[in-house]
Amino acid sequence: MKYIVAGHQAVSDAEFAELALGTPVELWLGVEGESDEERAARLDAARDILADPEYGSLPDDLIGLAARVVDEHLDLFHVVPLARPARRRIAGRGLAA
Repeated sequence: MKYIVAGHQAVSDAEFAELALGTPVELWLGVEGESDEERAARLDAARDILADPEYGSLPDDLIGLAARVVDEHLDLFHVVPLARPARRRIAGRGLAA
């Protein structure tokens, strides 16, 4: 599938997200192995972006993107209900966990 956002062709899903949001995806998700300092700086930058009026719709855009990902890639979310152990009664005490 070919993605074109604002006249630019995205060659990957990550590039599509970056073009759609106007920011790198790593800014919001972080990168594996980042230090505490790098994480703090990344989150500080993200807060600055969210406070900028130019990005006023960004939270809604992020929620919309997340919803599309879930809808289009439901197989990534293999959610199964966990069996709960049966609760039993203890004589004179009611239900036990």
